[in-house]
Amino acid sequence: MQESSSYAVGLDIGTTKVRAVVAHVDSSTGVPTIVGIGQAANTGMRKGVVVNLQGPGHAIDEALGEAERMSGYQVHGATVSVNGAHILTTHADGMVAVGGPEHEISRDDLDRIKEVATLGKVPANRDILDVVAHAYKLDGQDNIKDPLGMTGTRLEIDAHVVSALTPYLVNVEKAAESAQVEPHNVVPTSMAASRAVLNEQQLENGVAVIDLGGSTTSIAVYEEGDLQYVGVVPIGGTSITNDLAIGLKTDPEVAEEVKVKHACALSHSESAGVSVKHEGEIYSFKTEDINEIVEARLEEIFDGIQLHLKKAGRAGKLPSGVVLVGGGAKLKHVAEYAKETLGLAARLGQPSGFGGVAEDIDKSEFATAIGLMLIDSDQTSREKPRGGGAKFKAPSTKDLKGGVSKIFGWFKP
Repeated sequence: MQESSSYAVGLDIGTTKVRAVVAHVDSSTGVPTIVGIGQAANTGMRKGVVVNLQGPGHAIDEALGEAERMSGYQVHGATVSVNGAHILTTHADGMVAVGGPEHEISRDDLDRIKEVATLGKVPANRDILDVVAHAYKLDGQDNIKDPLGMTGTRLEIDAHVVSALTPYLVNVEKAAESAQVEPHNVVPTSMAASRAVLNEQQLENGVAVIDLGGSTTSIAVYEEGDLQYVGVVPIGGTSITNDLAIGLKTDPEVAEEVKVKHACALSHSESAGVSVKHEGEIYSFKTEDINEIVEARLEEIFDGIQLHLKKAGRAGKLPSGVVLVGGGAKLKHVAEYAKETLGLAARLGQPSGFGGVAEDIDKSEFATAIGLMLIDSDQTSREKPRGGGAKFKAPSTKDLKGGVSKIFGWFKP
């Protein structure tokens, strides 16, 4: 394996932070081992959307520089994240004639039917990020998960299409390219985090991943092994910090420290005082004031999450509940709050599927970056198949955003 293809890189371009994960992919086992991580504060983005290219470009360069120094590997390409309320899922279906009675379904046939299914379903100002096939029908036979190699003449598909507004997507790619990084694939944050924290049983039973980010809260719903819905609530942890700064009449830096160290998602009846030391000064606040402010904003965020679960038709109907990731998941008792408000089982996500030990890498805020790295690793494995299989070539994000669907083979049980 060439050195350039033996590394996998995940680049999470968040509104408030950019996080990078570099892993070495073992050529014999295919298991990625994390060898470098980096993070940097980000500016120039609002609600997951780039509004100034210089800010994200500088943050990407800084985060990758830290990861490169740790790993000793020069990063030239990565799988990157995209976020924002402009990301949508749309139902799609289609039918194609594939040949005579003895024709075997090929990869070209699957690519062609996905193209037919999406034709006219996605507006011209949107780019397709993923086409998730829920089921195929071949000559009347229903509920086929993978028709590859089967014989038939008429192939039909039932799928979901994940798309994003083209200008927003292009700006994310430009931000990465300004730091000399070529985007291998562009993946919504909640889908990337899902790759790191979900197992096959959860995907099959029904589960939602909730990424509590700085300025957005992203939701991805899965059932029967497939993605069913993606949605974004344009509110995040920064709103809680700002509310605390206003309500407690203090600086945002102090409010952030109060949120991280003392805020609680579930209010308690007892009243107590807390103190925070910042730049040599001591600030004192009442816990009841802190929790009242936090709970008001959390209620708004989780009302938005519940609305998306209703749109997906899964409100209160996910056997494996919800898995919380992102920086906002560090808020005390947030899993219990989610359980009460959503009426579902809830737990904090724990990234897995990789080797290596690095400080802070197992924390929930790195779930998206790790998931992006794992997707990048999946692509590396498919590009170098063992046993003489055909070489997989990922489409460029510039001419076909649907390439991600080929990399998400892990969705299938």
